[in-house]
Amino acid sequence: MKQKVFITTGLIIAILLVVNLLSNEFHLRFDLTQEQQYTLSDATLNILKNLEEPVTVKAYFSKNLPPQIAKTRQDFQEMLVEYSNRADGNIQYEFIDPNKNEALENEAGQNGIQPVMINVREKDQVKQQKAFLGAVISLGDKRDVIPVVQPGTAMEYTLSTSIKKISIDVKPTIGFLQGHGEPSLNEMPQLKEQLDILYNTKEVTLSDSTDIPQDVKTLVIIRPNDSIPFSQFSKLEAFLNRGGNLAVAINRVYGNLQNAFGSPVSTGLEAWLANKGVVVGDNFVVDAKCGSVTMQQQQGFFTMQTQIPFPYIPLIGKFADHPLSKGLENVMFEFVSSIKYQGDSTKKFIPLAFTSDQSNEIKAPVYFNVQQQWTQADLPMKGIVVAAAVEGKLSSNGRTKMVVIGDGDFVVNGAGQQPRRLQPDNVNLLSNSIDWLSDDTGLISLRTKGVTSRPIDELEDSTKTILKYSNFLLPILLVIGYGVLRSQQNRIKRFKRMSENYEEA
Repeated sequence: MKQKVFITTGLIIAILLVVNLLSNEFHLRFDLTQEQQYTLSDATLNILKNLEEPVTVKAYFSKNLPPQIAKTRQDFQEMLVEYSNRADGNIQYEFIDPNKNEALENEAGQNGIQPVMINVREKDQVKQQKAFLGAVISLGDKRDVIPVVQPGTAMEYTLSTSIKKISIDVKPTIGFLQGHGEPSLNEMPQLKEQLDILYNTKEVTLSDSTDIPQDVKTLVIIRPNDSIPFSQFSKLEAFLNRGGNLAVAINRVYGNLQNAFGSPVSTGLEAWLANKGVVVGDNFVVDAKCGSVTMQQQQGFFTMQTQIPFPYIPLIGKFADHPLSKGLENVMFEFVSSIKYQGDSTKKFIPLAFTSDQSNEIKAPVYFNVQQQWTQADLPMKGIVVAAAVEGKLSSNGRTKMVVIGDGDFVVNGAGQQPRRLQPDNVNLLSNSIDWLSDDTGLISLRTKGVTSRPIDELEDSTKTILKYSNFLLPILLVIGYGVLRSQQNRIKRFKRMSENYEEA
């Protein structure tokens, strides 16, 4: 009996070892992740299918890295294997370890791949080691560099956009309206950096004698502060009539924390949008899930800096299951306003971003009470729409698309020597909007396809309790259950043996 158990166990172990070796050799894997992180998307497959010349990938990756970083190398290699298999030989790649010698290290540096310093533990000591985690993608005389493949990032998006960037001959042009107090492209470096991968970006200033340039496929209007002349709206209409698309991030209210006062803003753009059926309210949306402001508080002889939650700065974490907003997790808005649809059935209104279940709309003007203690009665509303898309008959000549966001500052880094750094999803929301309006390849769905961040401190208290006790009790219950099962099996065997002995007697 024991010999049979040993043989069965040995066979199972041997089969697992063979399967593991084969999967490592032929890069076989099953994708059981929630977002199918290791399955190539249709967008990538279309890019690979349309390649007319071979693309060469030189991956400069160090070996003998810590397991969590070495996994990045393995994932990148397996992804290249799949790219190569699907591209009918038009993806060729090689892996180079720059740590081998100085010549390879210099080659990596000349190609734009610089090492990063990582901590490595050896014999109870921590030392720093140079690690290379980059790649150079080439097509003919065109090349693009991925300086660092960050662990946990949207690897497929990075690689596919790099291939598309060097494989397309003409990039679509995205125009940014100027002349009414809008921020310049230099005030939005994070957004511009993302867009420059697939688009040409330029500023567009309208006048009585100039129209929106013909090469502009999508026009972006961000935070106009001054009135827009009526004659320029006719130029927007002409742009829509020729099939152009619009992305609008509008401020309907202005909040000044220095004097604690919030006022409405009117530029004429809100009236033009209302004629399209999209009503951006002159209100402040407040939310229990929000950012904080810093206050000085006097305690005795000392002045303390205190962070106080400020519902007028909502942290939006609820998004529609739409290509534009799928994968977004948190967008921080500043004094955002609600968006409602009052149009007809010729247009399709698509809500994209919503407040939490404890929110409200406060009509401007308003005085801010930073120290106000907000109760559930102050926040009776839920799911207020703060970003939306509209597609359909927006003009007299055919169908087009538009995205409207109820805050114009959320994507602006600012001017000066120390512009603020925005969290990634603030930039992703507008980048995704422009992709949805301008790019039909489907790469939009890959930008946020990475390791999902789900901080435990943002979970409900009941969920935290369930997770805590599940982690603590589940292993114990499994051990007890296994013990009970084994005991029950042994008892049945004993009864069986006793009954056999009794029958023989």
